[in-house]
Amino acid sequence: MTLPALPEETFRRVLCVVAHPDDMEYGTSAAVARWTARDIEVGYLLLTAGEAGMPNPPEETARLRAAEQQAACAVVGVERLTILGHPDGHLVYGLDLRRDICREIRRFQPDVVFGSSFAVETPWGFDQADHRAAGLATLDAIRDAGNRWIFPEQVDEGLEPHSPRWYLVPGLGDEATHGVDVTGEPLRRGVASLEAHAAYLAALPGHPAPADFIPKFTAMGGQAMGVEHAVLFRAHDLEAPPAI
Repeated sequence: MTLPALPEETFRRVLCVVAHPDDMEYGTSAAVARWTARDIEVGYLLLTAGEAGMPNPPEETARLRAAEQQAACAVVGVERLTILGHPDGHLVYGLDLRRDICREIRRFQPDVVFGSSFAVETPWGFDQADHRAAGLATLDAIRDAGNRWIFPEQVDEGLEPHSPRWYLVPGLGDEATHGVDVTGEPLRRGVASLEAHAAYLAALPGHPAPADFIPKFTAMGGQAMGVEHAVLFRAHDLEAPPAI
């Protein structure tokens, strides 16, 4: 069965919540490039600065990776980038993390939230601990954001409750429900956004060039959509009646 396209014509704002600099750039940023080209406002919320990801001293790494993330955002048209100070490699699921994500949802008022998977096993092996913590906290923060009695101090500060309609996670394996056609310019910009993390990639021995592997992944996604290149998602319509 050919996967349908996401109903992006209804999207106004998309908030992408991930653990580290570069997490968005392994394919998903190509979809972001398509959205921003269609005047959909996209914000990135990074829960850590990725300071444990290179052999440099953590403070130096944090500054370098923030600069590379800013450059990656510019490539795909993202102007809103927030980097929090949770410790890289030690991201802990809990109220502090949920509170910070909830705050950004209430501040940005997105109708779509993209979060990482919280599965332990993925098609490429066991997922990293920060990714799992980020994914689960994002799911819970979406519900928190709509309830004024959860983190009510934020409401007192003027951040009104907000309930996004769509919750997206990467479409892993057979779990994908929708796709985004990124053929052409969106894919080119998506590849360039990962290339913007040049120092980080150089610190990873044997890492393949972005132009060598991202088009291969998106070509597999394209087969599922019946297009040349696509990014796949598992989409949840939070306003849909529950399945019986």
